[in-house]
Amino acid sequence: MTGFRSLSSGLRSLRPAAFGADPAGERMERIRRSPNFADGVFQNPQGARIRPDGSMIELAKVFFRKEERAHRAPAGTVPVHPTTVADLAKPPVSGLRITWMGHSSVLAEIDGHRVLFDPVWGDRCSPFAFAGPKRLHPVPLPLAALGPVDVVVISHDHYDHLDLPTITALADTDTVFAVPLGVGAHLERWGVSADRLRELDWNESTKIGGLSLTATPARHFCGRGLRNQQHTLWASWVVAGDEHRIYHSGDTGYFEGFKEIGAEHGPFDLTMIQIGAYSEFWPDIHMTPQEGMRAHLDLQGGRPAGAMLPIHWATFNLATHPWVEPGEGTIAAADAAGARIALPHPGEPFEPTGETVPSEPWWRGVAVEPRGGWATLAKAVVTTTSTTPGNPPQASADGSGEPETVPAG
Repeated sequence: MTGFRSLSSGLRSLRPAAFGADPAGERMERIRRSPNFADGVFQNPQGARIRPDGSMIELAKVFFRKEERAHRAPAGTVPVHPTTVADLAKPPVSGLRITWMGHSSVLAEIDGHRVLFDPVWGDRCSPFAFAGPKRLHPVPLPLAALGPVDVVVISHDHYDHLDLPTITALADTDTVFAVPLGVGAHLERWGVSADRLRELDWNESTKIGGLSLTATPARHFCGRGLRNQQHTLWASWVVAGDEHRIYHSGDTGYFEGFKEIGAEHGPFDLTMIQIGAYSEFWPDIHMTPQEGMRAHLDLQGGRPAGAMLPIHWATFNLATHPWVEPGEGTIAAADAAGARIALPHPGEPFEPTGETVPSEPWWRGVAVEPRGGWATLAKAVVTTTSTTPGNPPQASADGSGEPETVPAG
């Protein structure tokens, strides 16, 4: 047996650093005690198929179809906000300011504190520097120019949300990390000390400075390596200060739990909702724009209160839908619901409770206009992406899933 253990240890030492580390010891014991852990894996709050639904051959055909691939990226240069550093040097008037850096990365300045959600400054969301989805636009500012951050919040351990180069850069700072249960193993391997980790199960909270942070349920999955053991949790997050409260969805399919989160922690000044990288091949783990708007309304007690920021789109090509479709679909869904949405350029700070928020569909200037115009596309998006969320069984008995690199994010 000693020889087998030595071989196993040797193989682990060859594991790429970007794969992170598996939970072990007391961390693994805590995972086993979690009410959300059963049959050796973390469970979703509502059944979810986590492997692509349908034939992988059909998925490959759609993903690599030449005539459609051109529509999955901008036709011109994405207009990144040019004065982010100077804008952030001024304090927010309202006490709440949000800067979307692209994809799911968001800087929230809330009641005198700075929270950075899912920071991804790397060029690719992949374990490899030479392959995997590459940025469609540059980061709005260098990470070093961002300034001090009080807490970094991670939603889950997929590559487009937990980025090794970014975390190793932040490991040399004084920031605290709030992460779902099990994710701390990755961060410790990458140089973050255990005393700077706040590792939470669903519905657990921690206080950092004057902020309360709560990990709330989401409907997704986890995994970075070749063997996905489902031993790291995924979460959405509620952050509440003295005057304001915000919500970040992470990655999630629609589920009824949004209503419970809203009743317990809402209403919110801002919700940051995943509306991109959806597909009929994985309908349970990512939301369409229409489902994202439904989640926003649920979180706000059924009313179009506060503002919604669409996230998880425009930065990486992670699905088969056109690049502009999540933005156009969000506009259509917001119009139908009478909801307020913010549509900032990457790097454009805005104050959700101010009189105005960015509202121009900036992406239209760098995309090929569809036949029939933008209104026709918006109508088509509503028709094709409106779905009725179901409650399907798990795809596999062990709850396993693939690392989220290509195509899903």
